[in-house]
Amino acid sequence: MRSFRSSLFILVLHLLEGARSNSLIQLNGNGYEGIVIAIDPNVPEDETLIQNIKDMVTKASPYLFEATEKRFYFKNVAILIPASWKAKPEYVKPKLETYKNADVVVTEPNPPENDGPYTEQMGNCGEKGEKIYFTPDFVAGKKVLQYGPQGRVFVHEWAHLRWGVFNEYNNEQKFYLSNKKNKPVICSAAIRGTNVLPQCQGGSCVTKPCRADRVTGLFQKECEFIPDPQQSEKASIMYAQSIESVVEFCKEKNHNKEAPNDQNQKCNLRSTWEVIQDSEDFKKTTPMTTQPPAPTFSLLQIGQRIVCLVLDKSGSMTVGGRLKRLNQAGKLFLLQTVEQGAWVGMVAFDSAAYVKSELVQINSAAERDALARSLPTAASGGTSICSGLRSAFTVIKKKYPTDGSEIVLLTDGEDNTISACFAEVKQSGAIIHTVALGPSAAKELEELSQMTGGLQTYASDQAENNGLIDAFGALSSGNGAVSQRSIQLESRGLTLQNNEWMNGTVVVDSTVGKDTLFLITWTDVPPQILLWDPSGTKQDSFLVDTHNKMAYLQVPGTAKVGMWKYSLQASSQTLTLTVSSRASSATLPPVTVTSKMNKDTGKFPSPMVVYAKIHQGTLPILRAKVTALIESENGKTVTLELLDNGAGADATKNDGIYSRYFTAYDANGRYSVKVWALGGVNTATQKATPPRSGAMYIRGWAENGEIKWNPPRPDINKDDLQGKQVCFSRTASGGSFVASDVPKSPVPDLFPPCKITDLKAGIQGDNLINLTWTAPGDDYDHGRADRYIIRISTNILDLRDKFNDSVQVNTTDLIPKEANSEEVFVFKPEGIPFTNGTDLFIAVQAVDKTNLKSEISNIAQVSLFLPPEAPPETPPETPAPSLPCPEIQVNSTIPGIHILKIMWKWLGELQLSIA
Repeated sequence: MRSFRSSLFILVLHLLEGARSNSLIQLNGNGYEGIVIAIDPNVPEDETLIQNIKDMVTKASPYLFEATEKRFYFKNVAILIPASWKAKPEYVKPKLETYKNADVVVTEPNPPENDGPYTEQMGNCGEKGEKIYFTPDFVAGKKVLQYGPQGRVFVHEWAHLRWGVFNEYNNEQKFYLSNKKNKPVICSAAIRGTNVLPQCQGGSCVTKPCRADRVTGLFQKECEFIPDPQQSEKASIMYAQSIESVVEFCKEKNHNKEAPNDQNQKCNLRSTWEVIQDSEDFKKTTPMTTQPPAPTFSLLQIGQRIVCLVLDKSGSMTVGGRLKRLNQAGKLFLLQTVEQGAWVGMVAFDSAAYVKSELVQINSAAERDALARSLPTAASGGTSICSGLRSAFTVIKKKYPTDGSEIVLLTDGEDNTISACFAEVKQSGAIIHTVALGPSAAKELEELSQMTGGLQTYASDQAENNGLIDAFGALSSGNGAVSQRSIQLESRGLTLQNNEWMNGTVVVDSTVGKDTLFLITWTDVPPQILLWDPSGTKQDSFLVDTHNKMAYLQVPGTAKVGMWKYSLQASSQTLTLTVSSRASSATLPPVTVTSKMNKDTGKFPSPMVVYAKIHQGTLPILRAKVTALIESENGKTVTLELLDNGAGADATKNDGIYSRYFTAYDANGRYSVKVWALGGVNTATQKATPPRSGAMYIRGWAENGEIKWNPPRPDINKDDLQGKQVCFSRTASGGSFVASDVPKSPVPDLFPPCKITDLKAGIQGDNLINLTWTAPGDDYDHGRADRYIIRISTNILDLRDKFNDSVQVNTTDLIPKEANSEEVFVFKPEGIPFTNGTDLFIAVQAVDKTNLKSEISNIAQVSLFLPPEAPPETPPETPAPSLPCPEIQVNSTIPGIHILKIMWKWLGELQLSIA
């Protein structure tokens, strides 16, 4: 226990690296420490689940050790237990471990019976994943026939999570043509098995042989490859770790480079082991010469939320109405965001610290109001951030240990002494969320949130961007049920002139509605406020706080589902509107939006990537309209439409994760990120099992020479609510990032087009090849590329490694479209014999107007299959006419001929008699 808890103190170097990840995992020697496995609060209490988790990890560790050639093992794991479960002496309070930074989540299946393990991967090849998801039944070993032993599956998922590798099977295309033969999508190609077609009705299946289509040459889509039960092949874990002999990852020498799977498409034909070898983990370790110890476990139970606000009241807070805006944002947090039952304290600081409120448990509106009245109302003096933090530790320690507590630190001032308390912060075990207000906030501020796993945000002085309220609105608990968290439905701002109106609508959907709050702020005088519920009833119960220039309305009970309309009128001032709510039911998952950047720091000209995950429970929301607003310190705001199209920055199509590259740097310093998401008539949750990086579902297995079949994977019931149209509105803060090395204006164009990742090829009439792909842009996935280079080869590795030497296709008539449009190009291969059985490989490169080139696309393959000519139809035989046979004239001097003459005459007479 002691070694695991103390290991958290050396996280600072790990967490201050550029890549953004809230994970606490670190590699200490050859052992992984700080792994957090969280049991979801909605999982019914079951102590055996804890032992099942321990057994899974314990069995996984030696399998991982051998699979990585004695490099890695699992050293210690924290199991996060829900607060609703019965307390036990062995359960201790977490430090930095939360549900938000958990690496593995054990949660109920959604939809029911869909127990497939999977890993959420937002990034591309070699980039760490987000989380692994298991279900209680899977962890308990009830799904071994469907996925294989739990420990082996954990290693499969760990490779997704830690090293950014992908699956080596393909559920959408299980066979491909190579040299006129159907081959299964497997790795390695040495795995033996049988190609069979299951025909199932009711609960039974009949096995039939696969047959090739006469036109395409491919097996039927329903055909399956069933591995033989006895194998000698050891690879690969990312294909089927369930095969007993499989104990290795595919390596360069045995990797099946032709197989159309995600690993080849996303990792440029590299094997999983090659990608693992390129990881930082691999580079800083050497194989062990002894066997590793078994994993150790810490049992941590979530307790009540303890949070202390540490608020800057120095003289600079008088600039631009910052203190008023602090009060507006602070009130939102205290009246709405922080959860019922939480303990909240407050400290204000300038050059010294002042306790504004000791810890108070929020049980009613009275505590919320009292805390709101404690917010600082006057500003003066200097800035001593460490004084504020030390005072907050003292406030918390009066009732609780600081382990696992939270501090919300807001400052707008410079402070060169902030690093003096870094050691105390690390020792405290507290999580620090930082809010940088304005362009002069201490440059080291983000180090506090990065070293403790807190949220880092930035708010400019542009009031209409509503950045400060968004930052405080994002501070809902990282623990507890999602039904208790505050969800922001709307966040808008506008500067009005000459009695102009700010009009709009807010959708309250059926998944939210409890504790709904409308908050309006202004910069001068109270505006006219008009609000109507979906039935047209005007809402007149706003409470007005003229001192802090805000008004708010808390809708009693559950807000009506539908369109709420608002109209705000003012002159020569800025207004903002914020709407937040909570889940309408503990059993119906709300639609949630979470946003993040791929890194905490961006170094020009490296692009950043903004992500928005939109889900209902674990089901992805498709076809939403998602917009990111990225604001720099100098006030410039860039608007990006985020896409879930599987192209450009988006790793996987239709997984509910919307992505886009950001390249519009205009200054060094902090940038804030905010996302709007709207669901309309075309928006719906995924109706079938979504695309996921996870262990392969075992369709069947061989036993005593007979194929035993598992039932098909369960799909979502299309009559369920989750399969229907979803209308909603959400906003979410994506935190902030810091840019460096940005040159002074004009910023040079150093951004090439992005890599094409979804190239597909097919053959149409007269041996023409049809290509489709998503257009890249001039700068990654923005704008329009200048031209394309398409090359072909009959050798897949020559095309990858010697692209410029491969045969080039004439693309004179191919004019690139705007980024994210569908491109279609048809050509006839020239310069390469294209005959029956030829396997042809194709790749595309985009070039921009400054001659910057993209990476080579994924490699597409076509195989020319000419169906055999059908034999000429044989006309039906016609019976011989029933006529007497003529007498044959023979030479009777030849022996035996006389007898033949008599027989022939007899046969003729017999024919007449039958007729």
